[in-house]
Amino acid sequence: MTRPRPVTQADHDQVRALHAQGLSRNAIAKELGRSGKTISEIAARLGLSFERAGATAAATAAKKADGAARRAQLQLDALDAANKLMGQMFAPALVYNFGGKENDYNSTTLEEPPFADKRNIATAIQALAGTALKLAEYDKATGNEDEKGMLGELRDALRAARDQAKASG
Repeated sequence: MTRPRPVTQADHDQVRALHAQGLSRNAIAKELGRSGKTISEIAARLGLSFERAGATAAATAAKKADGAARRAQLQLDALDAANKLMGQMFAPALVYNFGGKENDYNSTTLEEPPFADKRNIATAIQALAGTALKLAEYDKATGNEDEKGMLGELRDALRAARDQAKASG
């Protein structure tokens, strides 16, 4: 059985320097070829701590904020897409097909999309609006304060789409 080598001033200096660089206890132990217990004892003598609760809380808060921002952008994108689709519901539409013995291409432009296409557009609008609402509800449930603004924007966009549909039809 080999005896552990004694801890030297150089070990203390290296632990202090590596700790200042933000290395973890295990990373320092690996770097110095020492056990984690030895590094912890040296750090305790030097008054150093490997406690990262503050850093972890800050990182968690940042990740939550990033997620909220991404959800907010998704809500806006979904509303923009729904609004664009609403415009297509009553706009001229190109309808086409390939057919016949020679597989000919035929097309015509209608004043509005056919009923089946309108139904599909309405389904897509409903899905996009539902997605935006679910994202807003998630943020509300998790305490994000931006949900009031997002829900207001969603309400306004849906009202505008409804008014546009009434004016067109």
